[in-house]
Amino acid sequence: MIASVTKKTAPALQALYQQLLTRGIQYFLSPSRLEIVGPAPQHTLDIVFQPAPPGGLLFDWLKDRYALTNHRELTEHEKKMVRTIGRFLGVRHEMLFESEPDSRNLPSFGGVIEDRYVSAFLEGRVYRDAHSAAELPDRVSEAIEVLRISALSSYEDKRISTGALLFGSMPDSCHSLPPWPAEALPYSSELTSIRSFHRICDGLRTLALVDGNGYMVELVDVQEWARPYADMELPVPTARRYRTHSQATLCGGHICLVLTPNGEIKIFGDGVQLFSFFDGRWHLTDAVEKYRAWQEAIGRPELAERLFIAALNLAEHRRGGMFVVLENHADTGLLVNDSDLLETDRRARTGAKNQLHYLLRGAQATALSTAVLESIAQIDGSVVLNRDSNLLAFGAILRHNPAVDDDEEIGEGGRTAAAIGASQFGEVLMISEGGQLSFYRKGHAVWTL
Repeated sequence: MIASVTKKTAPALQALYQQLLTRGIQYFLSPSRLEIVGPAPQHTLDIVFQPAPPGGLLFDWLKDRYALTNHRELTEHEKKMVRTIGRFLGVRHEMLFESEPDSRNLPSFGGVIEDRYVSAFLEGRVYRDAHSAAELPDRVSEAIEVLRISALSSYEDKRISTGALLFGSMPDSCHSLPPWPAEALPYSSELTSIRSFHRICDGLRTLALVDGNGYMVELVDVQEWARPYADMELPVPTARRYRTHSQATLCGGHICLVLTPNGEIKIFGDGVQLFSFFDGRWHLTDAVEKYRAWQEAIGRPELAERLFIAALNLAEHRRGGMFVVLENHADTGLLVNDSDLLETDRRARTGAKNQLHYLLRGAQATALSTAVLESIAQIDGSVVLNRDSNLLAFGAILRHNPAVDDDEEIGEGGRTAAAIGASQFGEVLMISEGGQLSFYRKGHAVWTL
């Protein structure tokens, strides 16, 4: 039972909550900087934004006013993440300071706190106030725990994949919940002790359908579930393997969680991937804004989409590669050796890769399938194009290698250095073998997905 908070302990708990807020925001919005700039005019459990200069936020929370600074303007999803962290911590603050202790509240103080932030972002109604936190099941946190435990297991020396579809609370004319099974089990960590659990819902083709109370009530074929939405346009292009998972969440407010064969947790909602968990931490994907920035930079919607999808497919299969779209065709010779250009017509030495150039000479990326783009991107070197979608080179070893900005981190060795150098001449989409996708422009990383 949580003890009552006295006036003597209140300042210490207040300082603790300030630290929790700072750590939570810096976790999801690195490298943002958060500091207290003065007292708030009134006590508030919700974050209240105030007018602020570009590149930062000014907001009130509890008794203090905070300034959040960043090197760029924050997106709507990032602002929502800030509000979500404040809302969740505000509810816990309310439980301690302003409401009677209730044993039903205790789960909100357990588990991995970042998982709770993700849950509150996706299902805000659960942490609307202390009462809702006590009464409503935290389905997202429970599902994440199932996937976390499953990630530690294997079957016949292969990693397990699995997933769940949390039925939404919004109208969906295409789907309804089945009759409640008399022996329905909660979708919780206890399921992972059942040996056949992972085999009946593999996350790629089949998902566990979870009702509003957190019970597993049916198994669904994700492709069949998504079929009514097949003709609807997704907010953002997605990897081939998870297109139906995105489509499955286009209507009804459904949430899809998948543990992938790579050991990554992906969460889909509103037709787009919203979060991913890999390398030991959560990432707010903010895919809509990132794709918009890429599309605007390329200026050719079809080309931008084709390269983006190919890059996502490569990242999903942990295949490294790089696409370079030149701003000025005249700069081609500054970046690519003459022997690597497809237009170079000369007899190549036996075994040289440019013996195969004739296969793609004169090709346009928008006329090639994404499978072909993925294949040539996996050849050591880079795929180079111009803004008219003309394929100029593949497997090209880029020769421009300018000095790297002191503020730019080199995390992928030669490929990252090449991406930074090539981005002086155009837009670069780099895929790491660790599964990350990065957009470089003018010598800097614009975003990482």
